[in-house]
Amino acid sequence: MAIVKPFKAVRPTRDKVALVSSKSYDIYSSNELEAKLSYNPFTFLHVINPGFKYHKKEVSGEQRFKLVHNRYLEFKEEGIFTQEEKPAFYIYQKTTQTKSFCGIIAASSVEDYHNDVIKKHEGTLQSRELLFENYLKNTGFNAEPVLLTYADNDEITNIINKYKDQRAEYEFSTSDKDFHLLWVVTDEEDVQKITNAFKQVDTLYIADGHHRSTSSCLLAQNLAKENPNHTGEEDYNFFMSYYLPESQLSIYEFNRFIKDLNGLTPDEFLIELDAFYRIEKRGQELFKPKQKHCFSMYLNGEFYALYLRKTAYEFTDILSSLDSEILYQTVLKPILGINDIRNASKIMYSQDKSDGLELKTKVDSGDFKVSFGMLPVSVNDIKEIVGNGLMMPPKTTYIEPKLRSALTIYEF
Repeated sequence: MAIVKPFKAVRPTRDKVALVSSKSYDIYSSNELEAKLSYNPFTFLHVINPGFKYHKKEVSGEQRFKLVHNRYLEFKEEGIFTQEEKPAFYIYQKTTQTKSFCGIIAASSVEDYHNDVIKKHEGTLQSRELLFENYLKNTGFNAEPVLLTYADNDEITNIINKYKDQRAEYEFSTSDKDFHLLWVVTDEEDVQKITNAFKQVDTLYIADGHHRSTSSCLLAQNLAKENPNHTGEEDYNFFMSYYLPESQLSIYEFNRFIKDLNGLTPDEFLIELDAFYRIEKRGQELFKPKQKHCFSMYLNGEFYALYLRKTAYEFTDILSSLDSEILYQTVLKPILGINDIRNASKIMYSQDKSDGLELKTKVDSGDFKVSFGMLPVSVNDIKEIVGNGLMMPPKTTYIEPKLRSALTIYEF
């Protein structure tokens, strides 16, 4: 039984929402970020880049988090943000040039996380868990929901469709040609219907936001210890989520970029790989895998196709057959010396929605020595991994939709 709760969102006024809401901070290039901050006084990027106000680009740690809190208060004081008068659910639809996503924004229970009603499929990086927990504690809000998915449910879909026939509270387009709609659900009967419908959902899966959900749970544990009157109903016991039926998810792979060859020359590295893989040199021909257990690799100015030698690798469970795990067990750990991928500094991950050219450009820049690409996993892969009590390596999946920051804000 999933605990899904309405909440009093802080959100932009209707006339400013298109100017306020933003993509995730780390998506913007430095030039894009500078332009947004310089020419849009309403963008939420001013809140999460508080040093810009003082012409100071580098503000870090708790000082930055406290300034974020101050900028957020200023946005509220200036009437850019307003808070819902009573708890509500929020139906949010995002339409790109190729697909439409529609789900419900609500508050999720950390109890569900701990009781395994909310299941995670991917490992997290400890440094990011602690950083974001500190961020939440100092700012007192979360502006970007965790993406949760559930098996398609006709009752929930019918409620959503009812509101889609009405005029939305928000209706706007963004410069990337995405179209956004948001409906506010405050009708007590509909709120209860949504709450009850999710009580019939046995399992929720974190599709995107593993670090955000884990950090929210860490914060709840710490605040509960500090609160002698803790009841379990405090706002910090919940975190903001976007509930989306699994049929609407789009899943892409993450590429791996490695900074050094662990003391090996390129030729020595290829010889080590030969024990596990049949290697085909593709030269300048861009190569992307079309089957499982096959990897693309870019090394020393050339592309390679790596086909796993199944006689050299043992499949022991569903996790061992996952491509990201195979790459770790055959290359990253034994050859490149990356034992702890949760905390290793010599590996970088980047999502791949393009033609794979990034594998080449990042290595050619000199920042990395070798890169690897693979096929994306499926929703069924995720559910099978979780169903067997296992977790994927960090950065195995890149899942859409990606949600805008500050459409709805959850305070605690």
